[in-house]
Amino acid sequence: MQTVQNSAATTPDTEREEPRKLLKRIGSTLYEVTVYFSESAKETMEDKCLRLMKSEVC
Repeated sequence: MQTVQNSAATTPDTEREEPRKLLKRIGSTLYEVTVYFSESAKETMEDKCLRLMKSEVC
């Protein structure tokens, strides 16, 4: 999977990093996934992924 690096964008109130974009080619289709991280999140990314995987199984 290829990661596209973005430079940080400055907003008037605060400095924030732009979302990460992941590119994945499957056959002739190129998928772009944009990932955002919340500054106020109470669970880790690992916890979130596990929760999402468990919800798909049940």
